[in-house]
Amino acid sequence: MNLDKLASDLHSTAVEKGFWNYEQDFVFFAKQLAMVHSEVTEVLEALRKEKGEQQVVEELADILIRVLDLYQGLKDANVVSLSLHDILEEKANINKDRPKMHGVLG
Repeated sequence: MNLDKLASDLHSTAVEKGFWNYEQDFVFFAKQLAMVHSEVTEVLEALRKEKGEQQVVEELADILIRVLDLYQGLKDANVVSLSLHDILEEKANINKDRPKMHGVLG
């Protein structure tokens, strides 16, 4: 499935459920990013507390939903215009050619 289409669908649901009834400025987008971070923390907690694979995968899904929703919100606000789907493919191909750990301390 195309990520841009999925983002549009997920964002429509978020708008319908009232999550985008705010002035969409830097602070609003910062709060949306903080929500992504909170979902990452929930994955960590699910792993730490050994809540099982269902919970872990559900929390990972929540991260993707939040990121894709944010992307579409940024797109609708004319902050970004590029295709996330296309950029993800480009970045994946770049990563294939990078050296092992490419500068990350192990």
